[in-house]
Amino acid sequence: MTHLIIYFPAFNEDMTIFDVINSTKITFEGIDKLTHLVIDDGSIDNTVAQSLAANAQVISHKQNKGVGEAFQTAINYALKVNADVLVSFDADGQFYASDIEKIIKPILTKKAEFVLGCRFLDGKPDKMSTIKYNGNLVVNSIISKICKFKIKDASCGFRAYSKTALLNLNLHGSFTYTHETILDLIDKGVDFEQIPISVRYFEGRKSRVASNLYQYGIKTSRIIFKCFKDYAPFYFFGRLALAVLALGLLMGGFVLWHWISSGFISPYKSIGIIGLVLVGMSLMLFTIALIADMLGRLRKNQERILYQLKKQSSDTD
Repeated sequence: MTHLIIYFPAFNEDMTIFDVINSTKITFEGIDKLTHLVIDDGSIDNTVAQSLAANAQVISHKQNKGVGEAFQTAINYALKVNADVLVSFDADGQFYASDIEKIIKPILTKKAEFVLGCRFLDGKPDKMSTIKYNGNLVVNSIISKICKFKIKDASCGFRAYSKTALLNLNLHGSFTYTHETILDLIDKGVDFEQIPISVRYFEGRKSRVASNLYQYGIKTSRIIFKCFKDYAPFYFFGRLALAVLALGLLMGGFVLWHWISSGFISPYKSIGIIGLVLVGMSLMLFTIALIADMLGRLRKNQERILYQLKKQSSDTD
């Protein structure tokens, strides 16, 4: 029996969640059991009542913790009930239920363990702000650079995960999870596909995650920075070491040229000292790069062990 869970992260979504849940109550080829799961992330409206009225399973956080924590709660539930596929679907009516079939098909046919929905096949979606669109393109470029795959939509929340993908996930961000999930699974060699989906944006509708673009940019940049450091440590610290070395050599070379041409170091003695310090710092950063790369390998081994432990626990349940 193939069990699909459609998961809805919800924070004050009582105006839409009832209709959104009902829109997904359709028959999917290859699915024998369908569960609707709402993670109520500290809502203070009637989100819970509307979700229960739509016959969904509801798990509530006492306070708003962010979509990252909500997703982790959904993962824990899916593994506890031994679900085969988990689909994340926004509760605001932004996505189309008819696209769920396309999202889960690569998993059901064993072509992928993780499927990303892509909103940008035809360019900027109608009514999406240019700032948000360009911001998404920048994030896509950064994530693609880190994981060395062309990621077409790194921030879309409409995705599908197999049980294997869920067992492999070890996430740390509470604000959002979309970027870290991609990096974590690709780093572990999990097969993935990217499927074009349709999306609609509403006039005056504010994103729960990106309602403040400045704060969203700061928090997302922090997550990407940490992921860069964790998933590509030698690249991260090595590039930093090269940049510092180049600056140090430039400053030291200038002082050396001045000494050769004039016979004096003054008045650039301080620049020479700073250059030497920077060269020393670059050597330290390169050493850190080697150590971080070694620790990264240890982390991967530990996560392989953790995957086996979680798999054994899930199989036992």
